[in-house]
Amino acid sequence: MIVLALDTAGVDCAAAVYDSGRNTMLGEASDMIGKGHAEHLIGIVDRALAQAGLALADINRLAVTIGPGSFTGIRVGVAAARGFALSLDVPAVGVTTLEVMAAAQREKTPGRAVLAAMDAKRDEIYLQPFAADGSPLDEPRALSVADAQAYAAGFDGEITGSATPLLRPDANGDHANIFPISIVARLGAAASPDAGKPKPLYLRGPDAKPQAGYAIARRV
Repeated sequence: MIVLALDTAGVDCAAAVYDSGRNTMLGEASDMIGKGHAEHLIGIVDRALAQAGLALADINRLAVTIGPGSFTGIRVGVAAARGFALSLDVPAVGVTTLEVMAAAQREKTPGRAVLAAMDAKRDEIYLQPFAADGSPLDEPRALSVADAQAYAAGFDGEITGSATPLLRPDANGDHANIFPISIVARLGAAASPDAGKPKPLYLRGPDAKPQAGYAIARRV
């Protein structure tokens, strides 16, 4: 299966072409642009396809990051993925930014649970815990910094993402919400195509699920 993966949820505008049968990245392109994803995305896709030596008609599945992240960027990526999927008559799947971040961390620290945590500003943190095998331990949520800190204090595992310094002040290194587009492609290839059309994951506003702290029993 040939997967075209898109990421416009953050400062990067990225695309990758992945052959899941051979577990091989065929082509990828990424520019750190900050804003202007709508203007850059098609060019990025063209670069990834050219590197792979394939045409858009060769794609069997679309994968796209659905957030949390940049409100405008997410909408651009999701709209493009759904448009490509409709024109090609192939499935499109959504991958959350938090699960991609957790997968990237597991590559560095295999065998460890991971808490993916993004600084959402407004005194909030987006976070989601994952087991060592990558399975989610709970739903993604937006919590107050205080609630997130209380949860992280009892979490036995790694913490990754821009909120790491807020949750573990002694953490060293770069904690930007940046990850290889190849991980989006691999997760998209493994995802069920029956989950429905990808749509932005909003953890605030009328479409958001009720926000509450994680129960102690769900801690790893």
